[in-house]
Parts: sequence; C-alpha cells; structure tokens
Amino acid sequence: MSALLAPWALLPDGWSRNVLLTWDADGTLTAVTPDAEGATRASGPIVPGVPNLHSHAFQRAFAGLTEYRGGDAADSFWSWRDRMYRFANAVTPEQLEDIATHLYIEMLRAGYTAVCEFHYLHHDAQGRPYADPAEMGLRLAAAAQRAGIGLTLLPVLYQASGFGGQAPTTGQRRFVNGVDALLTIVERLRPTGVRVGVAPHSLRAVTPEALHALVAADAAAPVHIHIAEQQREVDDCLAWSGARPVQWLLDHAEVDARWCLVHATHTTAHERADIARRGAVVGLCPSTEANLGDGVFDAAAYDGAWGIGSDSHASVDVAEELRWLEYGQRLVTRRRNVLAPPQVAQGLWLAAVAGGAQAAGRAIGGLRPGQRADFLVLAGEAGLAPEQQLAAHVFANQPDRTIDEVWVGGQRRVAQDGHALADEARRRFIAARAALLSEV
Repeated sequence: MSALLAPWALLPDGWSRNVLLTWDADGTLTAVTPDAEGATRASGPIVPGVPNLHSHAFQRAFAGLTEYRGGDAADSFWSWRDRMYRFANAVTPEQLEDIATHLYIEMLRAGYTAVCEFHYLHHDAQGRPYADPAEMGLRLAAAAQRAGIGLTLLPVLYQASGFGGQAPTTGQRRFVNGVDALLTIVERLRPTGVRVGVAPHSLRAVTPEALHALVAADAAAPVHIHIAEQQREVDDCLAWSGARPVQWLLDHAEVDARWCLVHATHTTAHERADIARRGAVVGLCPSTEANLGDGVFDAAAYDGAWGIGSDSHASVDVAEELRWLEYGQRLVTRRRNVLAPPQVAQGLWLAAVAGGAQAAGRAIGGLRPGQRADFLVLAGEAGLAPEQQLAAHVFANQPDRTIDEVWVGGQRRVAQDGHALADEARRRFIAARAALLSEV
C-alpha cells in the first residue's frame, strides 16, 4: 500500500478532513492532500508518530525493580545509579538485543515511531572492547530493524566519574572510551543505515578538550548531552568551574539546532532563553525525572523547542509523557491547561513531533511531503471531534484501546491485533531479565 485516506489528519497547521497520504517506495510522503477521495480509508483519525528522543534500552530490564529503599536514609538518583550499574555490568550482547527488541515493540504500540538511543554500554563485563568494538551498537541496530522502528544511534563518550576528569569507577568500566575509540564505533555503525550521531555523556563525564574534539568530528551529526538533571550536578559544576552546567556549556560550545540538552531540569530564566535563542532542543523525560526525583523543568517559562523521551522506561507511553509534562506544570503553577493552548493535547503532540524530529536528525517531522510516512491511526470514537479524540487519548488514556495502527516509513508495524513479533519478543525479554536478576 502506498496511499491511505484519513477521515481526519493532524497536519502541522492543525486538523484537516479527508486527507490523502501518499508515499513512495522508500516510505517518504510524496503528497498530503486534504479534501480528497479514493484509496483505502483509515478506521479513525491519523496523527503523526512521535519520536522518542532519549532512551537507554538496557534499563528496560530493571524498570520497576528499584522501588525500595536500601540502607541510605534518603534514596536518590545517585543510589539508583549504583543499582543500575550492577545491571549494566551483567548484560550480554544477546540479552541487549532481546531487551531492546521487546522495548522497541512496546514503543511502537505506545505511539513512538522513532527512537534516539543514548548508547554507552560499549565493552564487555571486564571493560575490554569486543572483537568488533561496535558489537553492542550493532545489536541495538538489529533490534530496531526487527521491531521496525526508526533509529538514531548515539554512541556515548564517557571518560570520567566527576568534573575535572576524575578517574572512572569500576562500575563505569563498560562505558569508558577515548575520543578516537568512540569515533571508531561511530564509523562502524554508519553502514547499518541508521542515523548516527554522538553523545558526550555529561559535563561531569568528559573533559572540555574531549567535548570539543568529539563535536568537531562531524559538523552535521546530532549531538545529545545529559545536562543539569540533578541539583548535586549543578553544585558540583559550580565548585569545578564557577558556572552552572547549562551556562558553562553555552559559554564554551557552539550549541545550535543539532544539539539536544537532555533534562536541563535545573536551569535559570537566562539559560532557558539562551537555549531557545540558539535553537537547541530540550529533551524532557517526565516519567523518569519523576521516578528519580530530579525535579520539574520550568516548561511554562520556556518558548524553545522540546521533545519527549522514555529514558529509563519507567513508562513507555507517548500519552503519559505528555500528560505528566502538562501535569507537572499544573502542580507547580496551580493552574490548568498551562502548555500549548488553546487545544493543549494537539499543541503538545505537534511540539513533541517537531522537537523530536530535530533531535533525531531525521525527516520525521510530521505529515507533510518530504517527511517519512510515520503515523498512528487512532481508534475512531463516535460523537467526538478529532481534537477531542486526541485529547481523550492524552488525558484519559487507555493505550490498548485508543491506537488502532502504527505505520513507520509507510509500513504498518502495529495492527489492531498487535505487532507480529510481540509474543516472541516478550518471551525472549522475560528470559533475558530472569538471567540478569539471577546475577545481580
């Protein structure tokens, strides 16, 4: 099939009726024609697929399994990170592929049609490079291909355990690379056909010299970085440099539209205005940020580009991330319908599509010619206008009942009866998780 007629479709400038979507053999939209006739008619309204701009696939194996307090008087991101390292140091290449395949199918079923994989699990359990140094990245590319999701793969440069080039810890042994070694992995991944970028992990994990060398290696590649996620990170950066993390980055790097600043939770009004002025994307992961006690990004006071990600996969659901983004602002401001008025769900959805596409560095920016044919068919509900159906999906969500189909590159990956590989992928995921739990 190379054409589908939508009774309603959410285009970049709003809803249109009887929209004929036409795409070529490569899965690129060639025409988007409102008030059309003919072709197979979709069962409900069509909306663009949402890119997931931040994922650590291996963390799906222990999502929900760290919800207990250990010996620490106050559990935190940092104590969670210690538990995460135990899982990270046990995952085999085969397990990573099985975990990621299941996760990427979950993403598709929840409305994500592309993912940016922030990939730092490079070496074997002893910290030695594999015979093919890109082994783990190749497993992620294979998982995305099997699931049928679009992929931007972001090999991560990780060198230090703290600001100022502190020596990495034993728990970080699988992550550590020099710039040249990381770029070797990048080059090895390019022939897979996925979009490849780079990711300096954070200012605490790379030196300024390495940051500049990595970013300069490819002037067109997407660049993602964790920034200002935790207050302790801000305090440590101030102690190291006299500047807050976002301000230091903006002062010392050519941050522009190819950058995605993941989290940026603890920012000042000046920093947010400068991010917007530079054209960078803020990557927001509300369910993970809540799960880890990070804080709330002041989205109500930010007028730049942003997108959403599922990060540690405490939740894998487009609607829930958007809902929690809006609800977080409501809790802080004690108002309703804070972001993207007047049709809040519609505004949030389109903003997440645009920002996610920019962060992914791919032509997946909505239903218009030249973009990939990535879209969802919502379950039609009698008596509701399309904007009401989308609002109900986001704010009164039953995901297994509100998404009928998911298309990626003009191919239907999820139908009403699910994904073709879902059962097998789930069995393999459960086996991989059980094996990991027996070791950690």
